[in-house]
Amino acid sequence: MEFRITCIPGDGIGPEIVAEAKKVLDAVAVKYGHVMRYTDILMGGASIDVHGVPLTEEAVETAKSADAVLMGSIGGDTTTSPWYKLAPNLRPEAGLLAIRKALNLFANLRPAVLYEELAGACPLKEEISAAGFDMMIMRELTGGLYFGERKTVEENGVRKAIDTLTYDENEIRRIAIKGFDIARKRRKKVTSVDKANVLDSSRLWRKVVEEVAAAYPDVTLEHMLVDNCAMQLVKDPAQFDVILTENMFGDILSDEASMVTGSIGMLASASLNDTKFGLYEPSHGSAPDIAGKDIANPIATVLSASMMLRYSFDLDQEADAIDSAVKAVLQAGYRTADIMSEGCVRVGCKQMGDLLAERIK
Repeated sequence: MEFRITCIPGDGIGPEIVAEAKKVLDAVAVKYGHVMRYTDILMGGASIDVHGVPLTEEAVETAKSADAVLMGSIGGDTTTSPWYKLAPNLRPEAGLLAIRKALNLFANLRPAVLYEELAGACPLKEEISAAGFDMMIMRELTGGLYFGERKTVEENGVRKAIDTLTYDENEIRRIAIKGFDIARKRRKKVTSVDKANVLDSSRLWRKVVEEVAAAYPDVTLEHMLVDNCAMQLVKDPAQFDVILTENMFGDILSDEASMVTGSIGMLASASLNDTKFGLYEPSHGSAPDIAGKDIANPIATVLSASMMLRYSFDLDQEADAIDSAVKAVLQAGYRTADIMSEGCVRVGCKQMGDLLAERIK
């Protein structure tokens, strides 16, 4: 099969980590008889330097014409880079917000996996980390409190700020369907997180999720209040498979889940629209201080490419090959600087990419 992938190398370490993800994808293509067609576009600071804006219409159209988008990282040093002397709508991160809107990317996927080989970096007690965990946070990305009407007023000499949290049933239904579809590719369990004991929006959320669940009899559904979920993530993270939740709750819980893994350099992410199309990127930033030094960890971007194969292209076997390669390289004791521990072999960004590609071949 042939796939068209728009790549956004971006800023900082972005070009380095995207290059290694391409290397691994090419190894997959050779082994399984596929063709990967790449087209690079500029976004973020790289686009500002050339075009004066963080994202051009031409770049958006190129992204829309692809089967999926693979991105590195966006942005620079906020204290020294001239990009951050520009108006907010012209800064690097504005490009990311713009492309999410243009591509209608409403479903954000943030996996949090604790690898056995990296369990020592987990901040949780050993009796908890020993069980390991592998969860997917499914966050609604374009609705809720962050996108509701807001205003600040003064009433009787007192300043008052108002933020409005709204969801309609269609917004809830489409993210729920994505959550249950992804659970079918995993361990077939969905934990829907809300605040239904207080919020009307959460009561509607729970009702619509239950309606969707009726079409997935093979998937187990449980409901959990958000405060309890926050506690359970540090008490017993192994219980979770897919966590399905609204925008603000997902923002908070996904950051909590990422920290209990102990290594943000290993964390992939994806944002999907209502088709198979998605944008795939690592959860970490652009790390401009180490850019060009061949010491960045490409694994999060490689795992993002694995997610692309699984969720946009329905190539589960090929995605499994990448995931297995990552585990094999870690088991063999190879580490980049950010995950280095005593007794392991330190490698650079390019060598890590080579090792992963070799395991696949």
